[in-house]
Amino acid sequence: MSDESNKQGGVQTLIVTADEDGMRLDRWFKRRVPALSLGHLNKICRTGQVRIDGARAQTSSRLAEGNAVRVPPLKIEEAVAKPAVKRAVVSDADARSIRQMTIFEDKHVIVLNKPYGLAVQGGSGTKHHIDGMLMSMADEKGDRPLLVHRLDRDTSGVLLIARTRKMASDLGELFRSRQTKKIYWSVVEGVPKPHQGRISLFLAKGAGMGDDRRGPKQPGVRRDPEKMRIAKHGEEDAQHSVTFYATVDKVSPRLAWLSMKPITGRTHQLRAHAEAIGHPIIGDPKYGTRPENDPRRSDPLRAIPSQVEQKLHLLARRLILPHPKGGTIDVTAPLPPHMQTTFDLLGFDISSYDPIMDAPDE
Repeated sequence: MSDESNKQGGVQTLIVTADEDGMRLDRWFKRRVPALSLGHLNKICRTGQVRIDGARAQTSSRLAEGNAVRVPPLKIEEAVAKPAVKRAVVSDADARSIRQMTIFEDKHVIVLNKPYGLAVQGGSGTKHHIDGMLMSMADEKGDRPLLVHRLDRDTSGVLLIARTRKMASDLGELFRSRQTKKIYWSVVEGVPKPHQGRISLFLAKGAGMGDDRRGPKQPGVRRDPEKMRIAKHGEEDAQHSVTFYATVDKVSPRLAWLSMKPITGRTHQLRAHAEAIGHPIIGDPKYGTRPENDPRRSDPLRAIPSQVEQKLHLLARRLILPHPKGGTIDVTAPLPPHMQTTFDLLGFDISSYDPIMDAPDE
């Protein structure tokens, strides 16, 4: 849609393309008419001037390939007068890094082996991240691959990327409907008893810093807004979370290699669950604090070997899900260097049978 056609004041009917399937109407307009203000879009939708296949539309309406969208004359002069947003600088180094991280790809998806310490998305003080690096793969229209899910900065391993918006929408629905199987490997302090189990807890944001009770807010306790805490059912913002775990190998009583299968996908779920059962993941600065009465503080037999690096020992090892175009995506990531060093030190054999494969899917 051109500015000239808008000035002529004609009503247009535009057809939704394959890569726009599943897109919200407001985002579709942002893509087709970047200069259109959200306020004006709200008005023309509210007054019934925008229609999808003849039916009145809302800004939150989802589009499907082939939909006919009625677009009335648009007022965009005010928006055009605003300064243009500076486009991000595309880096050849970013493109090379993405290629080096790629462990599987086809014309629809890319699977990366995300390294330790690299953020997936930007945030406060974070300028270098995978989401920004994907700009190096944008086409002539500015369309680029899109993130499908997230990993914490210090979690290594499998990260799924969609090449188009349509594929991102399809893959996102698979994650939301829990048709994906995610397997994580971790090294934790101590050896869990029982060796296999199910962790079912409610989690909420805002754990007390240095507060091992981790319940509702206590007077005088400063909260870490990014840390999850154990909450009660019915508590504000509390979300149910479920993880299956299995001990693959151990060096009693110091360390254990766990395979973990999250059924839900809450923020910091595996890290919070490991701490909740008394076996925090090695190298976790946020969830690795030992209580004052923990015998591992003073017992030399329970001390962590000094050769074990204090980096988060959590790997998104394997991802299995239906491919929207047919078949199955089944990708495995190798151990990151610091976990490989720990496995070698402790004699853990990655070819060992992983008992988490026998865990239920719900």
